[in-house]
Amino acid sequence: MSEWSPSSWRERTAVQQPVYDDQQELDEVLQNVALLPPLVTSWEVERLKDQLGAAANGEAFLLQGGDCAENLDECENDALVRKLKIMLQMSLVLVHGSRKPVVRVGRIAGQYAKPRSKDTETRDGETLPVYRGDLVNRSGFTQAERRPDPQRLLRGYERAGLTLNFIRALIDGGFADLHHPENWDLGFGSESQQAREYHKAVHEISESVQFMLALSGRSGEELRRVDFFTSHEGLHLSYEQAQTRTVPRRDGWYNLSTHYPWIGDRTRDPGGAHVEYFRGIRNPIGMKVGPGADLGEIVDVIKVLNPDNEPGRLTLIHRFGQDKIDDKLPALIEAVRKSGQQVVWCADPMHGNTFATDDGTKTRRLDDILSELTSAFRIHRELDSHLGGAHLELTGDNVTECIGGTSGLTEADLKVAYKSQVDPRLNYEQAIETAFLLAKEISK
Repeated sequence: MSEWSPSSWRERTAVQQPVYDDQQELDEVLQNVALLPPLVTSWEVERLKDQLGAAANGEAFLLQGGDCAENLDECENDALVRKLKIMLQMSLVLVHGSRKPVVRVGRIAGQYAKPRSKDTETRDGETLPVYRGDLVNRSGFTQAERRPDPQRLLRGYERAGLTLNFIRALIDGGFADLHHPENWDLGFGSESQQAREYHKAVHEISESVQFMLALSGRSGEELRRVDFFTSHEGLHLSYEQAQTRTVPRRDGWYNLSTHYPWIGDRTRDPGGAHVEYFRGIRNPIGMKVGPGADLGEIVDVIKVLNPDNEPGRLTLIHRFGQDKIDDKLPALIEAVRKSGQQVVWCADPMHGNTFATDDGTKTRRLDDILSELTSAFRIHRELDSHLGGAHLELTGDNVTECIGGTSGLTEADLKVAYKSQVDPRLNYEQAIETAFLLAKEISK
């Protein structure tokens, strides 16, 4: 391999990058971002890598979830609290049902850029640049809104910093205290089966905690906080480079804009710019693998990204769809096994199950999502492998973006509270239902 530097990706073909009309303005903004404090620390990054190493061995489970694409305007108190609550609720269900530690990773504090299938969008005869996420441009369909604006990189950094600061303050202040999990309640339908099961789990955990503390005579300070890590797709390479730096007393370079960046299914070309950038950073990284993947190419990329076969370094996030997973996943598992590489296996049951209704609304069926998860667990068990995580697009809000669940959402209900600007998310009831299925499957 050629010598690596944070800018060596510029010698390769970089896809999914916005085209800016003012290079000088872009350079000035990136220089500014590069001088700003890092958003995360190297010791947080290394702690996550250790926990992912346990997930690779089946000793823990990765729960990665959050928005498809974060909105800069939704960096506000209540929205962030609801996102943290649903992740804590789901992790509680997983711990209670599986008796395994949970690695909590949010698609949060940086998930502002999105890959797109086309560079432009046409409406009523007018063609404009496609919306690439709030880090790049805005979703409104005007020339000014769709212009890639370098200043949005600064806004994205600032919003990510505010989000991280608030999350850390909540967790360090006792918001995640296992003594009081009732504080995470989102108030979903008290008559639903999921609500009854969840509150039963809360009661049992509270009783267990009180018993343990009474027996030990300790205060249980270690139960008053949890680790919560951030992740986003490392798509906008200039922005990622600006936050890539060395740290004292550690070797190598870290992307300190997030704990856990990932490479998308559209950007994992072995000779491409994204793989070149990712191979040189010390963070644990993820890589999406879709149904069109070439197995030989995947193995080649794995060896480039994890040449030392470091536990916890690389997560393969397979996203095949419930109708293709039985055909695609076994061969992928066997190919990776033959290569001798150790990875964290993670199921993304969202992206392979997206479809459009007759009026063009993007949605997903919860039954398809749960079916793909169940199949993923079964296939890994049959091949003596460990499914170590799930990657979900979800929200703590009462949205109506996916069909199905205990509330019986139909296509007609999608218009009631469809808020996503890109892909549909599970609402809180659907997310909790998914958590119970995950707990059941892990316990097997």
